[in-house]
Amino acid sequence: MRLLPLLSSALVLALSGTSFAQDWNEFSSREDRFTIVFPGRPEISETTWVSQYSAILPARIYSGRQGSGRYTVTVVDYNPIERLLSERSRTLPALDLAVHEYGPGYWKTDVRGAALFAAAKYLQRDGKVEHLLSNFADLVAGVQLQFVSNADQSRNYVSIYMHANRLVIAEAIVPKGYPPPLIFQQSLGWLDEKGQRIRYRYMNYNEPNAPPLPPPGR
Repeated sequence: MRLLPLLSSALVLALSGTSFAQDWNEFSSREDRFTIVFPGRPEISETTWVSQYSAILPARIYSGRQGSGRYTVTVVDYNPIERLLSERSRTLPALDLAVHEYGPGYWKTDVRGAALFAAAKYLQRDGKVEHLLSNFADLVAGVQLQFVSNADQSRNYVSIYMHANRLVIAEAIVPKGYPPPLIFQQSLGWLDEKGQRIRYRYMNYNEPNAPPLPPPGR
């Protein structure tokens, strides 16, 4: 499913100008297991992310610019969350509080709801959500939304997925009147543990053992 229709290669080049061939390149992160077309080589910064159940998780932000457009991919590593929330549940003074709010199994709910939790953050911003719907990229299920800022009427095009226990938020912010950043939105893909591009056989809901499609010709 795609929120916006595909454009022809000629039209994409026309919208992007001659700098497309110079500045836009396919970027891959084997560590965070994704690939995407970025304007130039992105800058990478380390940060943290607070989950729905207040676990503090490591995250990276890959960022770049093209003209007045800003492009980021935020990747949050949810792999430590079982240990973090289980350890915290054992430190709470009252057992009933641990069971009902931060019990040992609540990390599963945190992981399952991570994409929805990230999308909800945009509903709290000062602006208007024009579209919010389910989506998928190479059969990894997720959420896609379009948001217009009240401050400057800039548009946010956001895609949110969970893959390999990593929350991936691809966000493009362009000024009012700019064409949609289709080359960025529609190029997001996934890598296996060896860094090879994969596409799943069935819809993947953050399932680590889901079978990928076989290589072409088999």
